[in-house]
Amino acid sequence: MKIPVNSVAELGLLIRATRRAQKLRLDDVAGSANVGPVFVGDVEHGKETVQMGRVMKLLDELGIRIVADIPQSALPEFEKLMKAGLKPRKPRNKGKEQKA
Repeated sequence: MKIPVNSVAELGLLIRATRRAQKLRLDDVAGSANVGPVFVGDVEHGKETVQMGRVMKLLDELGIRIVADIPQSALPEFEKLMKAGLKPRKPRNKGKEQKA
């Protein structure tokens, strides 16, 4: 079933509902998704600053797929980017030298 997600809180509720429907304990899902139970609780409560990569692991573990509805005009650019692949980011200059 496709359900639009308009907020982090709604995504958290969908995750919690799916976990409960599968009769899974929070700590069991956390262990199998290789994330902590506090993290799963944070996601289920709609914390907006969670790490996206870990959220994706949790979604995968529960069998939840995310589908993006992008404008048709963006599709050619997306296909071009997918073909090229991700390139590593250049490191930032954390400690810029001060000029005397």
